Order: sequence, then structure tokens, then C-alpha cells
Amino acid sequence: MMRRTMSVAGSFYPAKGYEVNGMIDRFNVILEDHPESLNHFNTLTGNAIIVPHAGWIYSGFTANIAFRVLAHSIPKTIVVIGPSHRVGFEGVSISDTESYQTPLGDLEIDRVLVKDLRERLNIPYYPEAHHEHSTEVQMPFIKHYMSDVRVVELVYAYAEPSLIEPIITYCLTQSDTAVVISTDLSHYYPLDEAKQLDSICLEAIRDENTHTLHQGCEACGMIGVEAMLNVAKKNGMKSTLLDYRTSADASGDSSRVVGYMSAIFSSGV
Repeated sequence: MMRRTMSVAGSFYPAKGYEVNGMIDRFNVILEDHPESLNHFNTLTGNAIIVPHAGWIYSGFTANIAFRVLAHSIPKTIVVIGPSHRVGFEGVSISDTESYQTPLGDLEIDRVLVKDLRERLNIPYYPEAHHEHSTEVQMPFIKHYMSDVRVVELVYAYAEPSLIEPIITYCLTQSDTAVVISTDLSHYYPLDEAKQLDSICLEAIRDENTHTLHQGCEACGMIGVEAMLNVAKKNGMKSTLLDYRTSADASGDSSRVVGYMSAIFSSGV
């Protein structure tokens, strides 16, 4: 059986299942200490999210909120789309394996949807592109909250948003299917400067305005974000910002920070 094995377990997120569950439980304890926010999150539903992809110690709290909310929609398939950090190639690659390893047990790949996307949109499979943390760090969250769900993993490198848009659109028209867009925000600026740059990204996502996105947002997954915003605007999806913070919140170092955010889009496609 072809299996997408873990590449960054033990570094970006815990390698043991009980450690994964324990870390998520701690994130949720923090949420429960803020009942107003928790009550708000409990009212939200949607079938697409934007989440960060740094080490969980820095961005896991922000991502956890989005997956907790996404679980309200009870999807049967989740399509995870992230930028390549290791391998350069033209376009998008789709993982054509049978399962995806996590510390909590394997996730089944939605082979029917993979075949459909490959044939319908002519998406290749470059195995070397799929040792990618931007997608992998999402999978333990998915397994924790939606253990029986199937997944599809897509990684892009040199691509235009117009290449990603039809993938998102088609996936969101499929029954019980959700989309995860992976991105971090600005990298290695002093805290005040990072917050200013990240505020542009947040405004663009909140208003679903791709013009604003290009006025200084430095999200590493901006191609996927722009594609998601275009799909959302065309199809009447409503974006809701869930959380924003920087690495300084965890490390205390405000000299060179990385920004993280999460958002959910209500159904509209």
C-alpha cells in the first residue's frame, strides 16, 4: 500500500498520539478560559478554512480554532492545499497515495476525488513535492477532530491563483467536502512592523479583496489565499477571521517574528 509517511513529526508537532491529543487539549483549555470567544466559535460553520503551518508551539493554537470550527460541518473529505517550501516545480501536484500517516493513525486518501481531479484538471503527481510541512502539520488536527474523514493533499510551487481556483471550486461543489488553505503571514520582522504588514492580509481576507492583498501582504501561501478569496467572492461565501497572533506570543522574542492567522468561509458554492 502506498502511504504518505510523516516527515516533520517530532519537530513541527508531537510524534506520539497521546502528545498530539494532549497539546490539542491544552489549546482547548485556553479557549474554555475565554467563554465569550468560545461561544462565538461554537456558532460558526463553514466548508473552507485558512490556517497557518508553523510548528504547533507557535501556530497550533490558531490552527486548532479553525479545525474545531470546521468539524461542526462534519465533512467526509478534506482537501488540503499548501505551498511548497522544499521543491520547485511548475504548477500543482496532487498526492496519489492510498493513506496519510499521522501519530493518531492513518487517514484514508479519497482516491475517487484524486482520480477525478487528476483527469478533470490535468493535475500531475510529483512524489518529491509531498514531503511538505505546510500540508502535513494539518493532518493530526484533522485526525483528532474528524477521525473517519478522507483527505486529499495538493502542493503548489510556481503557480498562479487561476490554477488553484478551479480546484477549490470543484472540490466545494462535491458533497460533504471541505477545503483547507495553508499559509503563514510575514516572516522575521520586528513585532510592530510584522503586525502592520499582517493587518493588510487580515483586511484582505476579511473583505475578500485581492487588490488589498497585493498592497503589502507577505503571506508565504498568498497564491492559495488569493485563489480562495476569488472563489469566495464569486460564490457568495462569507469570511470570518478566527485568530491572529505572532511567534512572539509563544517565544517572547519580538525582534524577528512570524505572523499567523486563521479564518473560516461559510458555504456558498
